[in-house]
Amino acid sequence: MLVDAFGYPLWMWLSFLVLVLVLLGLDLGVINRGRRDIGFRESLYLSAFYISIGIAFSLWIGYALGRDAAFDYLTGFVVEKSLAMDNIFVIAMIFGYFAIPRPYQHKLLIYGIAGVIVLRGIMIGAGAAAVMRFEWLLDVFAFFLVFTGFRLMISGDKQYDPGSNILLRWVYRHFRVTEALHDGKLVVRLPDAGGKLKYHLTPLFLALVMVETADVIFAVDSIPAIFAITTDPYVVYTSNIFAILGLRALYFALAPLLQRFRYLSQALALILVFIGAKVLTSSLLGLESIPAWISLCVTLSILAGGVVYSVWRDHRDRTAAGKAAERPQ
Repeated sequence: MLVDAFGYPLWMWLSFLVLVLVLLGLDLGVINRGRRDIGFRESLYLSAFYISIGIAFSLWIGYALGRDAAFDYLTGFVVEKSLAMDNIFVIAMIFGYFAIPRPYQHKLLIYGIAGVIVLRGIMIGAGAAAVMRFEWLLDVFAFFLVFTGFRLMISGDKQYDPGSNILLRWVYRHFRVTEALHDGKLVVRLPDAGGKLKYHLTPLFLALVMVETADVIFAVDSIPAIFAITTDPYVVYTSNIFAILGLRALYFALAPLLQRFRYLSQALALILVFIGAKVLTSSLLGLESIPAWISLCVTLSILAGGVVYSVWRDHRDRTAAGKAAERPQ
């Protein structure tokens, strides 16, 4: 048996990482080889494929770690996928702000996902080590989730403004930036007034920085949420990464339909409050912890309710607008 890492044999971690690399290689090197865009229908198929693989992995979790671990994995997968869907709204605003053409969006999302996998691995590893040493951090995470959930409910439909980002303003002040896309390059060398070539950042580089920054911000909610579900580092990391892997395809599937899911954030807020409250009632009040399968059912029900209500309200509003347009003036 190989050396243990966070309580599990190293081969379990390496096998998972190999699977992730194979999926990325299949996606980028075979399915989308030589292509710069992805269609709506294909994005739906790819999203369904990644979701199926993520769900199927729960069977391995159940076999290796037990039924409760499988339910915790599925709950974490659903929560992380929900947060990823919410992240898509922000990514769409970033691409719109920098006027990134659709083919280049494909390229940026590839880089973004690679960066996310590395960043999440570092953050989850640090979080797992901290929770193992300081168990009271779970209560802190739970309080934070409840606070974040209520904050999301209060903020409602407040739009994200990329131009107000402090990091973006700092980059504009300290680096040379060109407004042209320069055939999809991140950094280019352009002549200054004296003809000397100097490096310039392109809008694609800025958009990539903003996408990675947005993921770090979302991870502040994501990491406490998954650790409030389970402290098992293997379950935490695998559910997190599988939820992120299909983000590129999911973006192109949902980007045209963003406005139809306007109540998804409220549903996500309820999920965060539920997860945080579950930990607090068990820790502070001494109540028996809610079984993993019930947590999964509640999470799925809230998410489904948010999607159904969003679609219903969108249909009702469109119908009312159509009738109003038909009335004689």
